[in-house]
Amino acid sequence: MDVVTKELQTYLVKMAYEGCTHEQEHQMQHLVALLEPADEEALTHYFGLFGETRLSLYDIAKTRHETPEQTLAAIGKCLRKLAITPEWQTIKPKTT
Repeated sequence: MDVVTKELQTYLVKMAYEGCTHEQEHQMQHLVALLEPADEEALTHYFGLFGETRLSLYDIAKTRHETPEQTLAAIGKCLRKLAITPEWQTIKPKTT
């Protein structure tokens, strides 16, 4: 995982466990909405974002009809896709 993607992952974990401001949550909702609906749902449940229940990788994979390894790879691709967007680059300075 590259540095930019790791920054986003670290922020999402922090956001899920420690919370964030309403503005930061709103910005992240817009960022995650750039994904396909199934990927948005997987990412949201994997990290437990926006008040959603955090689900195990196995449970997410089951709903996607994938193996846990395939789901983890898909989540990694989603993180990378979002990490290189101008939207994340705009939000990132406000989150660090």
